[in-house]
Amino acid sequence: MREFKVVVEKHPDGYVSYPLGLKGVVVSEGDTYEEALSNVKSAIQFHIETFGNTVFEEEEPIMEAFVAEAQVPV
Repeated sequence: MREFKVVVEKHPDGYVSYPLGLKGVVVSEGDTYEEALSNVKSAIQFHIETFGNTVFEEEEPIMEAFVAEAQVPV
């Protein structure tokens, strides 16, 4: 059993979720927060089963994750 920090974003047409700390692209979606979280758990498991332990970015787990806003001129 391994714990992952997962980002869940709310969009006008549903939710998008993705884990932190894995190599490669693991993204899922759902109509609800719970569905997006459940779907990303399955996607993480499939990703690890497919590519093995090489998908882990760091030996140390991510302790905390923060979401911040930054204004940048474009």
